[in-house]
Amino acid sequence: MSTSQLVVQHLPYLRRYARALTGSQVAGDAYVAATLETLVNEPDTLGRSTNIKADLFRVFTRIWNSLSVNGRSEQVQHDLPAEVRLGQITPLPRQAFLLSCLEGFSEEDAAIILAVDVSEVRDLVDEAGRELAADMATEILIIEDEPLIAMDLEALVEGLGHNVIGVARTRTEAIKIAGEGKRPGLILADIQLADGSSGLDAVNDLLKTFEVPVIFITAYPERFLTGERPEPAFLIAKPFQPANVSAVISQALFFQQTARRREAKTA
Repeated sequence: MSTSQLVVQHLPYLRRYARALTGSQVAGDAYVAATLETLVNEPDTLGRSTNIKADLFRVFTRIWNSLSVNGRSEQVQHDLPAEVRLGQITPLPRQAFLLSCLEGFSEEDAAIILAVDVSEVRDLVDEAGRELAADMATEILIIEDEPLIAMDLEALVEGLGHNVIGVARTRTEAIKIAGEGKRPGLILADIQLADGSSGLDAVNDLLKTFEVPVIFITAYPERFLTGERPEPAFLIAKPFQPANVSAVISQALFFQQTARRREAKTA
């Protein structure tokens, strides 16, 4: 397989990582596009390593830490929601946290990507975990029709210090829980539900009355890409790793809290 084919193979993962850093697929894709442009203009940038994925993320990181795409950060800031502005570059600890917990890179690969040593990667991940865990406890609604998976998710989020306000197996149950005055601060949702209803439709119904981040955890990721997607929303494919879910929950709540703090300052 050629280098270009390998790069294309890893692009979905780079886009996921970029979205997690910026809070927006549009903003993340701008940095991915800049990375690809660099590879076209400087083909030797990837080097001769057999680990094309790590090299691709290394090039992205170099660009991410050095510029706002096209030098138009101010314009992008006005066009996007507060929590996804390109002008706020993610600190190194959060990059290390995402590379390790969301993307599953080894400490050695993360060190190469970030141009630090392995011991510093460990310190950065620990620091990010402490920062992201502070002041983020919230109410969570789980929309999941598989009882065992729902139990696993409930135990996971409660272990992170959150409170589960309800577990819905269908679109109707989800709307009923929210209608009882139990407003969540975050929604975890499957897409294909027990009665054939859609988790996407359930979430879109709920977000007509309040705005919260959503994490879709599904075996049908293509339905997320083709359906009417709410924003901000994140995607985790089943089967999932608990560490990945924890990482994405932290990211989703981080972006929401950042937006609220900015709104409070400007109010």
